[in-house]
Amino acid sequence: EFHYHCHAATTLHNSIQHLQTKTTKMIFRTVLSALLLSSTTAFSTHNTNHHPALLQSSSTSSVVALRAAESEVNFGELDGSDLRIGVLRTRWNDEHVSNLVEGIKAGVTECKVPTENIFIKEVPGAYELPYAAKLLAMSGTVDAIICAGVLIKGETLHFEYISDAVTKGIMDVNLGTMTPVVYGVLNCLDEEQVVKRSSNENGGHNHGE
Repeated sequence: EFHYHCHAATTLHNSIQHLQTKTTKMIFRTVLSALLLSSTTAFSTHNTNHHPALLQSSSTSSVVALRAAESEVNFGELDGSDLRIGVLRTRWNDEHVSNLVEGIKAGVTECKVPTENIFIKEVPGAYELPYAAKLLAMSGTVDAIICAGVLIKGETLHFEYISDAVTKGIMDVNLGTMTPVVYGVLNCLDEEQVVKRSSNENGGHNHGE
């Protein structure tokens, strides 16, 4: 076991040396900036009163990043006129999922995606979403995929198992196919929470938009 760990450490060291290229350094800076932003945000929210010395040592770039995180995100004017969007939806909880899909259609239309470029396909339930998303991504017929579904907690652990499997499955499709797959699955404790997140009525907000 000791020999295995030594070998692994040597392999890791060699791999790090091999990755010292301009492109890798640029990617590393990007990842580091993202980590810095998240840690600075969490730090300022929870730990400022306990670690003032650390706060004083924050760099100017950290402060700028924090202010950017606190401001409203603005992507500017988006032009999706050349994009093909695949929407995968579940048949379970049809009413709520249909509301989410209507929100998705409104959102992508606002981004100038033509109606004829929006493809909607159904699967039985949320558990089937990752598999369908992988097949669609590998087909090369769409530029991005949006998965829409609703999971409501019941009396057993079924909710937790399905929710975890679907979440990991969709992420794996992102990483494995390099096709953007948007996670549009609501994981709610009761139907009231679902209504507030799938409709704009009574103070709710349709998260599909």
